[in-house]
Amino acid sequence: MATSKAAGKPDAGTLGRLAGSLRMRLLFAMPLLLLAACGEKDEGNRGLSANIVDEQPSYDVSNEMSAQDETLAVDNGTQSAPANNADAPKRSAAMTIPAALQGNWTGLNDRCGDRSAELELKVTPESLIFHESVGTVEGVTTGPDGRVRIDAAFTGEGQSWTKRLDLRPSANGRELVITNDGAAVTRKRC
Repeated sequence: MATSKAAGKPDAGTLGRLAGSLRMRLLFAMPLLLLAACGEKDEGNRGLSANIVDEQPSYDVSNEMSAQDETLAVDNGTQSAPANNADAPKRSAAMTIPAALQGNWTGLNDRCGDRSAELELKVTPESLIFHESVGTVEGVTTGPDGRVRIDAAFTGEGQSWTKRLDLRPSANGRELVITNDGAAVTRKRC
């Protein structure tokens, strides 16, 4: 490093080279920093629907019935003649979630009323209100085992998507299992 003889300080040329070197390093580092920031943002967006699809490792779905389209009929609000098959799906009021499923739900380990709980869910006749998204019911189908299939249009954090969810209450009505794309999450009634 060159210094002026009188003051023992770096000369102007040396300072200019150092500043240029720093600018060049920042020029190369900036895309990496931006890429790293984007990666972190993607991880944050994962939570957008995590309250719908996150699996709970303690829940065993091996004894669950598979969600098969042929076991449920589309609900169009009309009544048909009773079928001879006892396992035939039942039709309910068009586009309305059954009253037995309506209410406030939260994760098994969460405290009821905790607005920051990621598994918080409010079920109304026409909507599913999750922690960070709202689903408007587009179709409701009931199955013979008490399972209810809901097709809903969701919005949240500036995005829109559609989902098909299977909801199945426990026998005592205190727990609700929501299956989405094969992942099951159990919530408790508040």
